[in-house]
Amino acid sequence: MGRRFSSLEVCAGVGGQALGLERAGFDLVVLVDNDRYACATLRANRPHWRVVQTDLKDFVGTEHAGVADVDLLSAGIPSAPFAVAGKQHGTADSRDLLRTVIFLAMDVRPRSIVIETTPNLLTNKKFAEAREWVNTELRHMGYEWDHAILDAQDFGVPQTRRSGIIVAFRPESFRFFSWPSGDCVAPTVGEVLHESMASRGWPWADEWAKLASHVAPTIVGGSKNHGGADLGPTRSKRAWLSLGVNASSLGDDVPGPEDILGSAREDLPRLTVAQAKLLQGLPEDWIVTGGKTAAYRQVAQAVPPPVATAVGEQLSRALAV
Repeated sequence: MGRRFSSLEVCAGVGGQALGLERAGFDLVVLVDNDRYACATLRANRPHWRVVQTDLKDFVGTEHAGVADVDLLSAGIPSAPFAVAGKQHGTADSRDLLRTVIFLAMDVRPRSIVIETTPNLLTNKKFAEAREWVNTELRHMGYEWDHAILDAQDFGVPQTRRSGIIVAFRPESFRFFSWPSGDCVAPTVGEVLHESMASRGWPWADEWAKLASHVAPTIVGGSKNHGGADLGPTRSKRAWLSLGVNASSLGDDVPGPEDILGSAREDLPRLTVAQAKLLQGLPEDWIVTGGKTAAYRQVAQAVPPPVATAVGEQLSRALAV
């Protein structure tokens, strides 16, 4: 086994990024989230992880053993303040945690930092001031930094999901970091979900799998401020419809022998939370706690583990030099 590194994970959610980093050689010393269901999910899957349920703005890293000078501070910050579909209030949004994570880095002094966010934060002129603030603060703390936009399907995840990734290192490590290439061919929705669609004897599973012949659109709909357990706004629902999926709500179970497959939306199968989990690259046996809506919100907001692993492997290589 190669060298392993310590990691503090904040905004941990369902644990997708933490799981990916664990696979890449990082041992999670503390995980932080303010959602009780997410914290229960983390504990259910990794009883040995130290999980702290609190608002990140109230979390003081150095009050927790093993956190000061940790090898990596990782975060998947809420995208809503910077999202194209939102009001784009940025750092003025009460939900913004970008500044909070940077302030936490001042407290913890990690050897490296990785922040997953919406690509809009990194590309929209409206957020140039926020990017310059990040640049100023990181460089003031002695970090070099870079950013990239990675698409989950390039890492084998059956979904078009673009993530903005910020990484930062001390200069002596930064020069050894390079972005992962992401040269995978992702399976289609039909290939990934055929087995589950057929598991209750649905006679149309083979035909449906042929219809679902592309990767999924971005799985969205995880906001607590609006909506329930559905697959997002109208544009997303149209994209799902082309894959033979009724995205108006989530299903309680996969289709059975009595169900049909028709051209009308109501005659198409609805995805279950377990199926959405597979399309996010989460393991089939990864436990997600809470009712359907609470569970789906965790899944929808996940960082796909294969993306986190690919980035984490590059992080660990740079730290190992």
